[in-house]
Amino acid sequence: MRILFIGDIVGAAGRRIVLNELPRLLDEERIDFTIANGENVTNGNGINRQSFDELVACGVDCFTMGNHIWDNKDIYRFIEHEPRLVRPANFHPSRPGSGWQKFQVGEEQLIVTNLVGRVYMPPVDCPFAAMDRLLEEWRQEQAIIFLDFHAEATSEKMAMGWHLDGRISAMVGTHTHIQTNDARVLPRGCGYLTDAGMTGPRDSVLGVEKEIILERFRTGYSPRFQTASGDLQFNAAIYEIGKDRRCTQVQTLNFWQPSL
Repeated sequence: MRILFIGDIVGAAGRRIVLNELPRLLDEERIDFTIANGENVTNGNGINRQSFDELVACGVDCFTMGNHIWDNKDIYRFIEHEPRLVRPANFHPSRPGSGWQKFQVGEEQLIVTNLVGRVYMPPVDCPFAAMDRLLEEWRQEQAIIFLDFHAEATSEKMAMGWHLDGRISAMVGTHTHIQTNDARVLPRGCGYLTDAGMTGPRDSVLGVEKEIILERFRTGYSPRFQTASGDLQFNAAIYEIGKDRRCTQVQTLNFWQPSL
């Protein structure tokens, strides 16, 4: 199975380059299933139904989320009954939605799950313990397991990769919006990448207008964050999963195009 994971899609710019490029990539790269991190899809804050439907129509099969999941309140209208939307599994159980979903992809079963980290992040349950509980729940499942670990610290993500090697098929990190150069298959068959990067405005700071962020760093204050405009970048990774549900290759994608 070939799984495409698209790094955090940010605002209208991110949606535009996905709409422009995803149909071509699905064909050229022979992709079987596409996952995207969607926590910044709508104006850089959360996701609404319109943006969700637009990206599903062009080929995204499942969305994982993160700490900004609740920023757009429209999500409360559809998260409970939308099987293509996965929220972090280590949120408090009172939160709506599901921390994992199972998909039939050809002859294979695929479980997609999502966690958020605890280092420099809002308080949540321990992601390591949460993942252990999920793996016990799935003990009888014969499925490929794919994790999006939405976390700030590279060390926390790397530790999770080692914790899960031999227990899941693939893990990708998200949240920092900077693609890392460490794509690999860990010794026991878990495909790993510390961060998939960002799909959105190229000439920005993490998708935000750079002047706003510069002002924040220089003075400690800034106007309200605004999604940047201009040239577009596409960050993603392709995971090749074998019949034994072990990953055989992780390939990163990183390209850009002028604003249309």
